[in-house]
Amino acid sequence: MSSIARLAVAATTAGVVTAALALPALGGSGAAVVAMTEALNLQPEELAEPPLAEKTTVYDAEGNRIAQFYAQDRKVVPLEHIADVMKTAIVAIEDDRFYEHGAIDVEGTARAMVRNITSGGIGQGGSSITQQYVKQVLLNSAGTEKEKNAALEASYARKLRELRHAMAVEQKYTKDEILEKYLNIAYFGAGANGVEAAARRFFGVPAARLNLVQAATLAGAVQDPNGTDPNRGAKARELLLQRRNIVLDRMAELGRITRAQADEAKAHKLGYKGVRQPNGCQDSRYPYFCEYVRHELLSDPAFGRTQRQREQAFSQGGLKVHTTLDPKAQKAAETAIRKHVFASDRALAAEALVEPGTGEIKAMAASRPFGGSARRNEISYNAVADKQHGGLIGFQPGSTFKTFTLITALKQGMKIGEGIAAGAGYTAPGYATFKNCAGESVGDPSWTVTNDEGSPGFKTLATGTWGSVNTFFMALQERVGLCPTVETAKSLGIKRADGTKLREFETFTLGINESDPVTVATAYAAIAARGTYCPPMAITRITGRDGRTTGYRPQCKQALDPQIADATAHILSGVFTHGTMRGVGGIGRPAAGKTGTTDGYASAWFAGFTPDLAGAVSIGDPRGSQSHKLTGVTIGGRHYGAVQGASLPGPIWKDTMMSALRGVAPARFTPVDTARFGGCGQGCAPARQNPEDPANPPPGEAVQKPYEDLPGR
Repeated sequence: MSSIARLAVAATTAGVVTAALALPALGGSGAAVVAMTEALNLQPEELAEPPLAEKTTVYDAEGNRIAQFYAQDRKVVPLEHIADVMKTAIVAIEDDRFYEHGAIDVEGTARAMVRNITSGGIGQGGSSITQQYVKQVLLNSAGTEKEKNAALEASYARKLRELRHAMAVEQKYTKDEILEKYLNIAYFGAGANGVEAAARRFFGVPAARLNLVQAATLAGAVQDPNGTDPNRGAKARELLLQRRNIVLDRMAELGRITRAQADEAKAHKLGYKGVRQPNGCQDSRYPYFCEYVRHELLSDPAFGRTQRQREQAFSQGGLKVHTTLDPKAQKAAETAIRKHVFASDRALAAEALVEPGTGEIKAMAASRPFGGSARRNEISYNAVADKQHGGLIGFQPGSTFKTFTLITALKQGMKIGEGIAAGAGYTAPGYATFKNCAGESVGDPSWTVTNDEGSPGFKTLATGTWGSVNTFFMALQERVGLCPTVETAKSLGIKRADGTKLREFETFTLGINESDPVTVATAYAAIAARGTYCPPMAITRITGRDGRTTGYRPQCKQALDPQIADATAHILSGVFTHGTMRGVGGIGRPAAGKTGTTDGYASAWFAGFTPDLAGAVSIGDPRGSQSHKLTGVTIGGRHYGAVQGASLPGPIWKDTMMSALRGVAPARFTPVDTARFGGCGQGCAPARQNPEDPANPPPGEAVQKPYEDLPGR
């Protein structure tokens, strides 16, 4: 039986409904006709319409867009935000009787069928805009290749299924609503889904501002968006130009525009701009903070019960994610790092700023650009965060961990002026000297710790901290206990950057556990907040496509007795005036902190805080800090024999804080309780070597605050 005969039989059997199916000329036996006619008891069938995939946008604390993510570049817009000429063009070329017919256009379909038959193939589709919308929904809903193939197969069954859905869609929506849905789901090529994304990608304008030439171009693209994709080269662009002109001629033929308007528009060049749309953290101005947010959204069950749900919501959910990032603080960190470390340097500097009392991350910056190009010295991981948030193993934080031993001593009742005699070297008296939290002996009496900074002798909690004396802190940790020191660190959120268990060895106080700036800054922020520890927080609220907003609040706890935190801040403030940072100086307001230099100068740190802001800076060589130490190196155009905490991280921190806090009124720390922490308890020095030393007062004497940089002093 010939193709014409088969169609005649089908038309006779099912009447005009069959004629309206726009079935392709498939060929084959009469069995196809039988199968088709048996299925023509057509009834509307509800179409499942999952939300369209839209991009997720991330904003800083001031509402500025800092990143966007999408599986499909699309922004759904209402019909009134689409230029009238675009609506006219798409209807003219795809379904000029759209507002006159129902689910199918009998006249248009019959015309397409005749052309298909006479040409021996599928030359004209004949599908209505409603049918095209149905097809796009089914294609977008397909989760497997099999389902996608079923949505595209050239078969009577598919056409009939689409028709039943189209009938239901026509009953459910107005024509304008259907047109709006079609224009938002259609693919236009060049990676643009929906007319808004297409307008911006092709011409750099919103859909509301499309002109005749642009609208005709986009209307021409939907028939074969891959074949006319302008990114595919000159041939595809020529095909798109031809399609544009066909649309213009059709609009003139239907009287939608004049012939003169069509001719004038056809004289224009294609005008494709190919405006690149950012997608992912590599395109963000703040890639390291962006990576932190991305990993938070993908890993935290608060943002979706399963990994798949979180991934789908993130890449397709059209979320508006508002974050804690402060543009002023971020600029301060970036500027300070650039001043001291070049992007081309082997050494890598990283800094995090955290707000005390909330845990909000205000800035994350690093000296190298984020990306995958080794030639441009880029790095493809989050240098400021732990592995859970895109980082790697981090760097050993060195003497910044001595603060946790100091806190533990204060918790156990030691006074600020109480001390221990520290030798030039420290060797554990025996294997059982130190016990980890499992009760296992970890001391090694065959290994001696020496001092990189500070001199031996009797040291108080204050002077031992200011001088960062290794042997003093080893002896202090022996006195207060390794496990209590570890527990103090854990209570302030300290963990290894690689996510493995903390190494509980006798050198814990010397900072042997690799960490990251966010973790260390957050721990020090707890001291600034009088012992209130708040886990690092990057997301404040998320608005879904439905307009509903979910807010997220800090999850804080009281980790330290406030008076112990005050005493710690008091001692650490002397680091600027009497200790390892005295050569760098203060920041013109009350501040406290601790330098960190690791064994053999493998890495260097500074962690510090004011009552308003805390920060941590690390520097090391990502090729391997133990094999590429910071000795005899040139960083930022300056040669260093050895990089210490006060050499680079300290100045970076100082410059950052002075800029980030400019315009913020200075806040003071809560005064130390001298009745509780003054004097020297059971560990007074044999004789006062310096009567003016505020760290070593006689028993019962009030401790003097080492705030030499207070305004007016």
